[in-house]
Amino acid sequence: MKKIVILAALAALIAAYFFFDLGAYLTLDGIKQVSDDASAFYDENPALVLGVFFAAYVAVTAASLPGAAIMTLAAGALFGLVTGTILVSFASTLGATLAFLSSRYVLRDTIESKFGERLKAINNGLERDGAFYLFTIRMIPLFPFFVVNLVMGLTRIKTWTFAWVSQAGMLLGTIVYVNAGTQLAQIDSLSGIASPAVIGSFVLLGIVPWIAKGIIGLMKRRKVYAGYTKPKSFDRNMVVIGAGSAGLVSAYIAATVKAKVTLVEANEMGGDCLNTGCVPSKALIKSAKVAAMMEHADRYGITPVKPEVPFRQTIARVMEIIKTIEPHDSVERYEGLGVDVIKGYATIIDPWTVEIALNDGGTQRLTTRSIVIASGAEPVVPPIEGVESSGYLTSETMWDAFSQMDKAPARVAVLGGGPIGCEISQALSRLGSQVTQVEMGEQLLGREDEDVAEIAKSSLEASGVKVLTGHKAVRLADKVLTAEGPEGSVDIPYDALILAVGRKARLKGFGLEKLGVDTDKTVNTDEFLATKFPNIFAAGDVAGPYQFTHTASHQAWYASVNALFGQFKKFKADYRVIPAVTFTDPEIARVGLNETEARDEGIEFEVTTYGLDDLDRAIAESETKGFVKVLTPPGKDTILGATIVGSHAGELLAEYTLAMKHKLGLNKILGTIHPYPTMAEANKFAAGNWKKANKPEKLLEWVEKYHGWRRG
Repeated sequence: MKKIVILAALAALIAAYFFFDLGAYLTLDGIKQVSDDASAFYDENPALVLGVFFAAYVAVTAASLPGAAIMTLAAGALFGLVTGTILVSFASTLGATLAFLSSRYVLRDTIESKFGERLKAINNGLERDGAFYLFTIRMIPLFPFFVVNLVMGLTRIKTWTFAWVSQAGMLLGTIVYVNAGTQLAQIDSLSGIASPAVIGSFVLLGIVPWIAKGIIGLMKRRKVYAGYTKPKSFDRNMVVIGAGSAGLVSAYIAATVKAKVTLVEANEMGGDCLNTGCVPSKALIKSAKVAAMMEHADRYGITPVKPEVPFRQTIARVMEIIKTIEPHDSVERYEGLGVDVIKGYATIIDPWTVEIALNDGGTQRLTTRSIVIASGAEPVVPPIEGVESSGYLTSETMWDAFSQMDKAPARVAVLGGGPIGCEISQALSRLGSQVTQVEMGEQLLGREDEDVAEIAKSSLEASGVKVLTGHKAVRLADKVLTAEGPEGSVDIPYDALILAVGRKARLKGFGLEKLGVDTDKTVNTDEFLATKFPNIFAAGDVAGPYQFTHTASHQAWYASVNALFGQFKKFKADYRVIPAVTFTDPEIARVGLNETEARDEGIEFEVTTYGLDDLDRAIAESETKGFVKVLTPPGKDTILGATIVGSHAGELLAEYTLAMKHKLGLNKILGTIHPYPTMAEANKFAAGNWKKANKPEKLLEWVEKYHGWRRG
């Protein structure tokens, strides 16, 4: 019954609005007319006019009808600044609250029944910070107030909280709009529009969002920094915690713009990528590929030979490559660039103070205007029975273990079917190990399309890897991994067990818990990469959402620039075009959406493919396994995503990454000259296949007739 009454009242108000053509009065011309006609009547009957206006304003806002802003100007024209402000302030709050309650009683139950889980997080946030959140959006007149009323009614915020916060939050905008209305009432001719008072009022209308934004920012800062004492001066402009990709780039940018910056690293410069990740793994993959080419040299018309793999020497080459690249990330180089590098463990004491436990003993405290947390990530150790006594290795610890071996471990169990697990499984198998790879999901590389995952699996099996998908590790004991699969349990004996089930952000030991910095699986940041403290930022694996070296470097630019210059201009981190490569053989590279993601997101798409078995260079090199697959909207050449499987797929992907970044379509790729014979021609031929599939058939029929006519 409540819903019926509310809906009937709203319907009556809306019908009256259109039946009596009330919208004609809610214009700037209407304000002038009302002001002229009603002034005398208002002088004789002030209470009546005020009451009618108040009721009309409440009705318009309660029914979410257009015209509240115009009526606010009218209040200034009719009643002056003080009376108009008081009248509108209370009328707008009452009308907004009625709209809020209407939305709550009519719609909330239905919405919650359908989207309850999604709304749960919103309601939890509103319960914690609802008043402040509502106040911030009320302070900025650019937000449509009627939308705020209706949307907030769907939440669990209290009615009284909504009412008083709305009254306070809308006051600044109300004053500015009413003041503008008082000036409009003074215009007697077109020349009056150019008067300083009227221009000033409209200038206020233009800058009020900026004023509101400044006030909100000040309130946020005071709230978040409550209880902390800001230093009067600072030792540094920036302190960066962690010297991986994100930390190195952040420090480099700060030094380049002449900021005084300290980079703190407890372990090796260069982070995981240089020392235990990207660099050593790719070096090992290359050695493994050479071994595979020797064993299968008959593909190239050469007598094959079983390679001898002096494993200690192979790993020594890997370590030598790390040392060769090491100077790029060294203390000496960064100190030469103007970065103060300190080896030690950093703890954030307060928002402006970092304490460093020095590796060589002692401590050092630095005050700093801004902090960038770039502490990276570490391997996940799954809670499997017996894992602690299993002697497991991870992508970080296996290099030291390998460097002590004369031969590759005879039997290797790799747990995990992601990029790291696939890469290390194939490499070790090619170097002589008997490798069994166990993946709990139904396919390897769970984020990729099924056809891509199938090529990955067949390639690993061709390299000698035994792949067990759909198997869950349940126990580790006596150098045996027991996994449960569709056909029962499987025992996998091993000499080396490598855990490659993922990586998690390094969050412990930096003082984040004591400061109350929000952490779930990563450090929670806003779109500018700032934490709850506007001067503390996070970048790289510790911030997510991607765990790629190139993404960490990308984020570092935003974090450092916002940290140093955010008081003037802040930049939102851009994740629209993020490429990724899995360095198996053949490589698997992707940017943007694949088919699975597009379907999950409800995005319409067409698929264009080109098989590498048709490419001259691939045929010449006997590297024909793989394809180029491009997703586009139906009938358009806009690139939604591209997946490449094949030799040098990572290099080929760069063209699509550039095209997507700068909004270039397949027609542009087709029109670009690609040298012959190269693997890059695959991108052009894929674009050509799209063009053939989308050729204008009707137009071509007429062209054919034209040519026939030309032949006589």
